[in-house]
Amino acid sequence: MNERKLILIADDEKRLRENISYAIDDDNYHIVLVPNETEALNCIDNEFVDILIVPLKTNEIDGIHLLEVAKQRNPDVGVILTTTQSIADTDAAIKAMNQAGAHYFLSKPINLDQLNAVLKKVIDQQRLASENKQLQQQLDSKFGLVGFTGHSAAMHEVYETITQIAPAKTTVLILGESGTGKELAARAIHLSSPRRDKPFIPIHCAALTESLLESELFGHERGAFTGATSVKRGRFELADGGTLFLGEVGEINHEIQVKLLRVLDAREFERVGGEKTYHVDVRIIAATNRNLLEAVQNGEYREDLYHRLSVVTINMPPLRKRKEDIPLLVDAFINEFNEENGKQISGITNQAMRFLMRYDWRGNVRELKNCIEGMVVMARPNKILDVDDLPEHILMSDTNPTTQILPVHTLVKREFSPFLTPAPTISSMDAFPQTQLRVHVGMSLSDIEQEVIRETLKYTNNNKAKTARILGIGKRTLYRKIEKYGLC
Repeated sequence: MNERKLILIADDEKRLRENISYAIDDDNYHIVLVPNETEALNCIDNEFVDILIVPLKTNEIDGIHLLEVAKQRNPDVGVILTTTQSIADTDAAIKAMNQAGAHYFLSKPINLDQLNAVLKKVIDQQRLASENKQLQQQLDSKFGLVGFTGHSAAMHEVYETITQIAPAKTTVLILGESGTGKELAARAIHLSSPRRDKPFIPIHCAALTESLLESELFGHERGAFTGATSVKRGRFELADGGTLFLGEVGEINHEIQVKLLRVLDAREFERVGGEKTYHVDVRIIAATNRNLLEAVQNGEYREDLYHRLSVVTINMPPLRKRKEDIPLLVDAFINEFNEENGKQISGITNQAMRFLMRYDWRGNVRELKNCIEGMVVMARPNKILDVDDLPEHILMSDTNPTTQILPVHTLVKREFSPFLTPAPTISSMDAFPQTQLRVHVGMSLSDIEQEVIRETLKYTNNNKAKTARILGIGKRTLYRKIEKYGLC
């Protein structure tokens, strides 16, 4: 039987602590109730806390501090914040979700049905995160390839095919758009095969002229052509005993197609300008983003070579068809570029991740990798990547929601309604004037705040006291924000 996980409920309201405890209907958890921050810290220090339910701020408890300490002990701890219904508390809770790593917040009085629904979401997220880590460890131990990861059905099919064909000597043709990871798949096959201790030699056929490609593949003798001042061993010789990866094999000309077919059939060739025949034991893995069968039908590609290359085919799915893998890839790339650049980026906010999930990724995994590298390099040390770290073309992408004219209460209700508890009386959110605000999901909180303050000042005819009351903040706070955003 699995050891029960621990839920720590910290709140200075005894009745609220007990009600939350009674409402949790999962027997797999051990529940600890504490009335203050000191006892909560003691529990975090001495126990492994799986889920923390804590107020944002009370006289006895600083929820953000507890969150930070709990995250240091267990980075995967699930955190649910409880707040008042003021706009300031809601804003602070959203900020904690985006920057400090809280999962959800619930407004008091707590709706216990909503609490159980949110708790279930946190548990599911922890389970998925654990499964993702296990999968990543399995892939790392098996392939050791950053970026060749995923838990989608499409990628599992790729993994299964690789596992099945790796021990064989058969030729493999990998199909897929540019950036989908065709060379990584080829390396995975090589690393899983009996040839893993022999060379893996890649060559990208489209990057070379016809004469250079022939020399690179088969080598040349001294004096074979102008500039050939010494003997050169080709990629086939260098890959002897191992694997030769032919990238963009659909771009080679007819003459080289004939020579390549001979190597596949007889395992022999001559260097350019030479007469000696060389015999090699090389496994060929080819890749292309072209439709080779269509090229055969159009007379652009030899049919016999096509059939020799495509004994087994692997289709690499485009990233837009396996978007559920994006969080796993992002995590892997953040870790990679942290190590390369001496950074300690701890993750990415849900808001920024939503933009990445909606983007079309025409450049596939390669484009995503380049995107995350730029974000990590440009980010301040020890931060969580956020919307303002995203490249502008992703923020402005057609696949992301366009700017909408919405009342701010509509935006907040649409985004956070599953986690907001209705108040028994009219709340400040409901009483907020129906002024139309130009905001869109994905805007930074500071931009939304600036827009809200500007429009509220307009609504009140620049009455600072009334504006502060509507926004639920003090007049000094309002004046600081007016100065900060240049709204004077």
